[in-house]
Amino acid sequence: FSGKMKSSRPPPASPNEMSAFHSEDYINFLAKATGDNLRVYGNQMQKFNVGEYTDCPVFDGLYEFTQLYTGASLDGAVKLNRGDCDVAINWSGGLHHAKKSEASGFCYINDIVLAILELLKVHARVLYIDIDVHHGDGVEEAFYCTDRVMTFSLHKYGDFFPGTGHIKDTGAKEGTGFSVNAPLTSGMTDDAYERIFKPVMDKIMEVFRPGAIVLQCGADSLTGDRLGCFNLTLKGHAECVRYTKSFNVPTLVLGGGGYTIRNVARCWAYETSVLLDTELPDEIPYNDYFEYYAPDYKLHLTPEQRENMNTEASLESVRVDLLTQLMSLKGAPSVQMSEVPPDFELIKEDANAEKERRSTRENREGDGMNDGGAGDDR
Repeated sequence: FSGKMKSSRPPPASPNEMSAFHSEDYINFLAKATGDNLRVYGNQMQKFNVGEYTDCPVFDGLYEFTQLYTGASLDGAVKLNRGDCDVAINWSGGLHHAKKSEASGFCYINDIVLAILELLKVHARVLYIDIDVHHGDGVEEAFYCTDRVMTFSLHKYGDFFPGTGHIKDTGAKEGTGFSVNAPLTSGMTDDAYERIFKPVMDKIMEVFRPGAIVLQCGADSLTGDRLGCFNLTLKGHAECVRYTKSFNVPTLVLGGGGYTIRNVARCWAYETSVLLDTELPDEIPYNDYFEYYAPDYKLHLTPEQRENMNTEASLESVRVDLLTQLMSLKGAPSVQMSEVPPDFELIKEDANAEKERRSTRENREGDGMNDGGAGDDR
């Protein structure tokens, strides 16, 4: 991929940046909690759904981890807003379950919500797409009552975490109709997935006309995932990426779930190549982790021999219901855009400049004391 993309090392997200969505007491807790002091925070751990008996354990470096992946998503959004790139990728991001004051499903800080809030400073409408096997509940909940963000999630529904994402969950108040949920069941194949994704995407782009897109590419919807139950190949999963890119809208591409690690690596390497319009050979080149890809050492996956529990009738019902929902919307909502708020990088630069000015002013005042000037004591 050399020469086709630029890599950057974004700064970690600050507490102030993360508090654009999350509560300050929750962020303060994450900053202080370590594996050594958990007993001190017993009540808070229960309040924030963090700890040994949850799906969000505390581990050394937790807060720094959240700062790094969140900072990368924010940086991608800033670069898109400035026009520095047309696609920004952060495979470490995409933690879609985190709530305002609560961790959930291995997600602590919701970098997606924060990135969308950054994009909304410039774009009147942002589309969020989620192809993780789990419903993108944290993102949907954050924007459930606004028409400026449309969420489109395709996920396993029914006796499956997080238990949300019914087809009739369509939003509330000004956001009614702007939450789009495709509840599916086990065994989804490439062809079946495409027959939902593409027509619904076409209609979304027609009626919503987003200025920017955030695409969460959770790899647990792939065949062979330890927690997932879909049967998608890399090509089927990546076709959603390719199709989204074809609309030529500024896009932030994020990671997400994935619990068969070698397949997660396969997936995001391949989807990076799709975003760069670059062919990759099926043979995986020798590397330090080569043995992980035994026995075939191939990039692409073969679907499992299993039944697709999504029938033709059930898929058609989902497709028709979603298209009907979208056709009922009265065109893309307009927004009175006032002066664009500064992005966090500019705020940091201004703060640093102000510190320098203050320091210089204090030095001057110190140098001028008792020099016989008009302000000196006689």
